[in-house]
Amino acid sequence: MTESDPERRFTAIYDEHRAQVYAYAVSRAGRQFADDIVGDTFLVAWRRLDVVPPRPLPWLLGVARNVIRERYRDEARQASLAAELRAWVTEAGDDPADGVAERVAVLAALGALTEHDRELITLVAWQGLRPRQAAQVVGCSVATYFVRLHRARKRLREALDARQVEITLPLQEHTR
Repeated sequence: MTESDPERRFTAIYDEHRAQVYAYAVSRAGRQFADDIVGDTFLVAWRRLDVVPPRPLPWLLGVARNVIRERYRDEARQASLAAELRAWVTEAGDDPADGVAERVAVLAALGALTEHDRELITLVAWQGLRPRQAAQVVGCSVATYFVRLHRARKRLREALDARQVEITLPLQEHTR
C-alpha cells in the first residue's frame, strides 16, 4: 500500500517539527504535559491539514500555545469548581437547619462526579431548565439527554450510597 499525499505531507511535517513542538511544550507546560500537548497539536494539524501553511512551524507553535492555554483553562475551571463545592460543603456544615447532613452529603457526592455528570444533573435540578432546554445546552437530543441524565443520577446515587446517606432530593425522572 502506498501512502496518500496528505498522509505523506503530514508525516513529513511531523518528522520535521515534532522535536521543536515538544521543546516548546516543555518550556511552556513542563515535561509531564509535553507529550499530550504534542499529540493534541499534531491531531489538530492532521484534522486541519488543508490549512497548514507551507512553512508550518509558527502555525504548529500557535496551535500548541492554544492547546496549553485550553489545558490551563480546564485546570483552572476544575480547581474553581472544586473550591466552590468545598465552600458549599463548609457552609452546609455550619448551617444549623434541618437537612444539613443531606446537603453536605449531596454536595460531596456531586464533587465526586465528573464535570459532565454534574452539569447534566444541575441543569435541571439547580438551574431549573426543562429537559428539552438542558438537552439543547449540552448539544444532544432530548432522548440522549434523558439517557445521560439517568446514568448521571445513578452515579450520584452510588456516590451517596458510598457515604451511606438516604436522601430524597429531586432525583426522580422529569416528564418530557
